[in-house]
Amino acid sequence: MLKTVGFVRTSFILPCAPGPGSCASFRPRAVVPPSSLASLFTRHMSSEEEFDSGPADRLKGFEKPTVWQEFTPLAAQVKAVNLGQGFPDWPTPSFCKSAAINAIESNLNQYCRSGGLPALTSALAHHYSPLFERELNAEKEVTVSVGVSEGLFAAIHSLVNPGDEVILIEPAFDIYAAQIQMAGGTCVHVPLRPPSSSISFSPSSSTSWHLDWGELSAAFSPRTRLLLLNTPQNPTGKVFTREELEKISSLVQAHPRALVLSDEVYENITFDEHQHTRLATLPGMWERTLTLSSAGKTFSVTGWKIGWLIGPERLIGGVMCCNQWVQFSVATPLQAAVAEMLTKAKEPYEGFPSYYAWLKEEYSRKRSLLIDALTTAGLKPFVPEGGFFIVADTSNITVPSSYLWETTPASPSPMSRDWAFCRFMTLEAGVAAIPPSAFYKEGHKKLAENHARFAFCKADESILEAKTRFGRWKKEGEREREDDGGDGKA
Repeated sequence: MLKTVGFVRTSFILPCAPGPGSCASFRPRAVVPPSSLASLFTRHMSSEEEFDSGPADRLKGFEKPTVWQEFTPLAAQVKAVNLGQGFPDWPTPSFCKSAAINAIESNLNQYCRSGGLPALTSALAHHYSPLFERELNAEKEVTVSVGVSEGLFAAIHSLVNPGDEVILIEPAFDIYAAQIQMAGGTCVHVPLRPPSSSISFSPSSSTSWHLDWGELSAAFSPRTRLLLLNTPQNPTGKVFTREELEKISSLVQAHPRALVLSDEVYENITFDEHQHTRLATLPGMWERTLTLSSAGKTFSVTGWKIGWLIGPERLIGGVMCCNQWVQFSVATPLQAAVAEMLTKAKEPYEGFPSYYAWLKEEYSRKRSLLIDALTTAGLKPFVPEGGFFIVADTSNITVPSSYLWETTPASPSPMSRDWAFCRFMTLEAGVAAIPPSAFYKEGHKKLAENHARFAFCKADESILEAKTRFGRWKKEGEREREDDGGDGKA
């Protein structure tokens, strides 16, 4: 039982005049005896078990470790090449670092406007107006967030009421479902259907990931509030075509309450002939769409956490209202730096007409390096159209049964094949990847059983070292894997 603490002052006074902050006159309230006052501040418990330390219902289920909390430490522990987590392991471009230093030395170090530093929102409006085919209002149609993750949080909480439904296209980044649950919403999962297995084990395009349009149509209901779209998509690398987006647009517009959050953080990383189309530019979709992006992926500054949202005033206003009470203000010098970077990125860079042109070519080259490495391992990569991840078909490799029988705090129970494969590869090949089942709901996890996700936002040395290890693993490990007796396909 908690001990009671004595209090000296026992009288309370309240303003007698109506209205906040009125101080015209005061009158004393009834004097509260010390014994009664103490009871207001003391909670009596008959046993320790009755103490409720939470978590709140909205957080239930989140106590379990995440896929990141398993594989990132595991890779570090065994000194594996980490091709799992999607952050660059090379230096940030010099012009970005100089912009941040300049902002700090210019004393831009205090709070700024909650909706975003005017220099950045103006730069964003200037940059995106031609891309959205409209003149954007920097104060009312653009706002800044602590990365896209927090921007999604604010957008979801500004739009979703308890009981509302949100359609997620799987595989979906794991924070989506968690944030919807926190807002009291209900996730309705619609999977991209993976390419059917073929006899050929040569690379194929991520174009072959497709939606079942009847399945997506059936996911809509009068309770549908949001569809959460990610294009270019993590982890498949799929860039939704204009025709696919038009079909999504038609379904959304057929439901009066339905809106779209379009996560477009990989907008500047597309390959070959594939073009990124912004859903908000389709007829009738500007008023229904909040588009999110950030500096992290484009400029290799994932730790800065500078994101933004673009959309109609009534939707942006809700995000601003939420963020006034959540983030209040985003890091001022880093916002100023990104404003400068948006201008600098359009200038010639490293022999290319712009930084954006260099970025596409650099990632295209790294994509080829990783495809080569994965092929060396006996894996079949689905060549991505955008982003910096590759999903590979792993069905050609036997996973020892001992790995399938394991359990870990973060893994599904029983352990799924993709999870077992990624542990097997990390521990025995010395290369870490992420099991994509982490991006599916429970009933759909089997869709990922023969897949693994690899990141190519890595230095050439890291990818080439992974290729060397894959080659050694393939040559030296086959006999040991056969002796284990597991087929890995159960």
